Amino acid sequence: MITYRATLDVPQETVWKLSGWLAAHRRALGTRKGRRAATCYRQAVMVLRWFRDDTRMRMLAADAGLALSTAYRYLHEGISVLAAHAPDLHTVLDRARAEGWSHLDLDGTLIETDRIRAKNDKGNDAWYSGKHKKHGGNVQVLCDTKGFPVWISPVEPGSTHDITAARTHVLPALYRAAAQGLPTLADKGYAGAGIGVHTPVKGSNLDSDTACRNQLLTALRAIGERGNAILKTRWAALQRIRLCPQRIGDIVAAALVLSTLERGNY
Repeated sequence: MITYRATLDVPQETVWKLSGWLAAHRRALGTRKGRRAATCYRQAVMVLRWFRDDTRMRMLAADAGLALSTAYRYLHEGISVLAAHAPDLHTVLDRARAEGWSHLDLDGTLIETDRIRAKNDKGNDAWYSGKHKKHGGNVQVLCDTKGFPVWISPVEPGSTHDITAARTHVLPALYRAAAQGLPTLADKGYAGAGIGVHTPVKGSNLDSDTACRNQLLTALRAIGERGNAILKTRWAALQRIRLCPQRIGDIVAAALVLSTLERGNY
């Protein structure tokens, strides 16, 4: 067996912050000192290695000196602790209005997962996205004017269209925000979303005014495409989830919290 040293590409402050949250979680559960197989710091490092490098669970368990089942339990606990610190939608909208944001960017993304079989009401494969030709979960992402993700929706099966997922989780709140002067920009997939959600007009041979409007909207929301890239490229685990797909929403929310920590918030 060969041993070697490795470096985790995560700021030390993030590890300490997660360690503190895990310690608070253990105190809330009433866990007695010395009753856990790993310290909060070791658990935090294990969770961050999984998010950052998508390290295999058997390796994480071996490195932490844990049984595989215990490592999985610690990972799920870490995901839940992180996701619990993700901001809710109303907090984000209040902050956006208070700081005078000109708009929000709304986009959906497919978080790929291992192939699973689950039928929807129509008898089709619920988690298969015909658009992407992959199995995964649909997550809606709100970004600020700089393209940084600020809110993540709960997961919907991959066969769910973006506008359907948005109507379930975010559009009612965005309508109220638009009435208070905070519009939302989105791509053509959200056409017909409703008042305050601005999308390019579909079709060709558009008149000059409509074509100009489309170009302006596309240019304004282009930076919003950055939000999904921040999450998926920074946190390798999001490129393919091997845990239960129902946990995708919490996993992406946890990645949002980690990205926000690295940005200097919290």
